[in-house]
Amino acid sequence: MVKTDGPLTGHAIKVEVKELDFFYGDVQALFGVNMDIPARQVTALIGPSGCGKSTFLRTMNRMNDIIHGARVEGKVHIDGQDIYHNGSDVVQLRKKVGMVFQKSNPFPKSIHDNVAYGPRIHGIRDRARLAEIVERSLVRAGLWEEVKDRLDQSAIDLSGGQQQRLCIARALAVDPDMLLMDEPASALDPRSTARIEDLIAELRDDYTIVIVTHNMQQAARVSDFTGFFYEGHLVEFGATDQLFTKPLKKETEDYITGRFG
Repeated sequence: MVKTDGPLTGHAIKVEVKELDFFYGDVQALFGVNMDIPARQVTALIGPSGCGKSTFLRTMNRMNDIIHGARVEGKVHIDGQDIYHNGSDVVQLRKKVGMVFQKSNPFPKSIHDNVAYGPRIHGIRDRARLAEIVERSLVRAGLWEEVKDRLDQSAIDLSGGQQQRLCIARALAVDPDMLLMDEPASALDPRSTARIEDLIAELRDDYTIVIVTHNMQQAARVSDFTGFFYEGHLVEFGATDQLFTKPLKKETEDYITGRFG
């Protein structure tokens, strides 16, 4: 579907979120969120700590399902499919919608086996095919030249920035078409952060990317569209340039100008 009105006019829509409420037990964390996320663009989610942006991010690959007492009301459609429908295949959803977490979490395995893990889970056993996937994924993640001669070494020995790019390669290895990134550079040094931002720019043409960031400058640098969350509500969503220079809501202006948060 191509949007014909609002900030996404002319863009194909990847994710449609309608009246989304989310609860941790009796505590409501998201309130009536409505958002369309464009395909093959970078969408940033900003807002103060505890505002619901990471919770919202995880609704798009149902990672919140593993939390006892978590409950979703409303609709989340990806490519027109209701991902919370009773017959939905969560394994296939998470193959399609990859996730990169705030803290890099390589498996205590070799670099090769970290990247090959997902394809193996999905039934690929041929060594030559796995080697091809590993190389392609590491190239896409900007890590191949740094590790190609030590693929059998432990991933734990990589630097923090390299580990995070390895986790991105691991997500890419199962051939997703969407990537969720939850503050992927917040624990990294400035140089490694710049590498991650450059990588996002390189991947944007082939993947729909949604990134949670506490760093508004980073959101302004890497994203095409931005959503501002506050106390579980989506306050404003629009083109990043517009939202940061001419926000429509006073709460958004107060946040981006540092009056709170």
